[in-house]
Amino acid sequence: MKLELGRITITGVQFGETTKVDKGVLYINKAEITSLVLEEEHIKNVTVEIALPGEKTRISPVKDVIEPRVKVSGPGGIFPGTRSKVSTAGSGRTHTLCGVAVVTCGKIVGFQEGIIDMSGPGAQYTPFSGTRNICLVIEPREGLSQYEYEAAARMAGFKVAEYIGTAAKDITPDAVEVYETKPLFEAAGEYPGLPKVGYVYMLQTQGLLHDTYVYGVDAKKIVPTILYPTEIMDGAIVSGNCVSACDKNTTYHHQNNPIIHDLYERHGKDINFTGVIITNENVYLADKERSSDWTAKLCRYLGLDAAIISQEGFGNPDTDLIMNCKKIEAEGIKTVIVTDEYAGRDGKSQSLADADPAADAVVTGGNANEVIVLPPMDRIIGMLDYTDKIAGGFDGSLRPDGSIEAEIQIITGATNELGFNRMSAREQ
Repeated sequence: MKLELGRITITGVQFGETTKVDKGVLYINKAEITSLVLEEEHIKNVTVEIALPGEKTRISPVKDVIEPRVKVSGPGGIFPGTRSKVSTAGSGRTHTLCGVAVVTCGKIVGFQEGIIDMSGPGAQYTPFSGTRNICLVIEPREGLSQYEYEAAARMAGFKVAEYIGTAAKDITPDAVEVYETKPLFEAAGEYPGLPKVGYVYMLQTQGLLHDTYVYGVDAKKIVPTILYPTEIMDGAIVSGNCVSACDKNTTYHHQNNPIIHDLYERHGKDINFTGVIITNENVYLADKERSSDWTAKLCRYLGLDAAIISQEGFGNPDTDLIMNCKKIEAEGIKTVIVTDEYAGRDGKSQSLADADPAADAVVTGGNANEVIVLPPMDRIIGMLDYTDKIAGGFDGSLRPDGSIEAEIQIITGATNELGFNRMSAREQ
């Protein structure tokens, strides 16, 4: 399966009469975006704001981040099964507006939502301080359940990202990147001397607002399966979860998964990137056993020599991570796990809730319990009245002068377990 990604570099975003791209600047029609969001019956009002890198601006509480894209050729559309009809993604051409993101925020849904600072020390911990953010500050209708509100906010973000993405359909890209994964036996025959490497992509699916969707299906309802990497790059997986902000995979993370990108970079050079196995993170032991058994079985079925396993979240999912690792290793397949740590504010506590000798190759995204002080900002997009209660905050986190003292788990993407962040550790 071959996917062409046409990357259009956006150097500025501003409001305008027409939504369009002109000489690298994205102009957006605020009234049209507002009307689009208010089509969602559960949303009472929305305010559209722009946040630019370097501004003294704080966005909070952040729910999802989405990159605007448009399908130019090939089957289906953007977000298949969610916004467009159910059709296999991952082929043809897709245009993406690079450097732009749609950020949904507003009244809190669950306690695990986050903050994006566009400048200051907090900006160093999130990749979204470097994107030009089109923020939707959503006000839900009274009496909604958390689940109704979350779904309405999620769909509003997708609709706006899709709408903005259409502005790129007829633009000549600044660069076109081509990604291809051939059928298994053909690929194995093409690079017979290279080790076959796969990627085990763990998706947050614990329920209670901890959900991820694959072609529109709640991933807790699936058993592990194989996807072409390009399907993921083309919008087959979207976020619907409120896991801790620091290690949550937003939809933007799924669209731009750096592990998939880097494996493609090595493909045909020193590895044979064979494919992706998606699996879920479960609550009950029987479900954990089933999914980890199937994941190990699929790794063996693909004839892998090595696998990279990435986690989403922490605590309970640590068990899924370690079960996947030790069962895949038991098949004679070398593994590397990508996670983050909750090692206490002094860094001296046990980093993961589970462990095994087989997990001897680990990449960390950092310690989410590290404490940071975020200075006051000139502008707040959203609201801060929840700050003391959110994961990473504590009583007194929000200071009278508007500064915030909290653990970095309060920052969106700070310790992301795809490596989509700026921290790690090296053994000396």
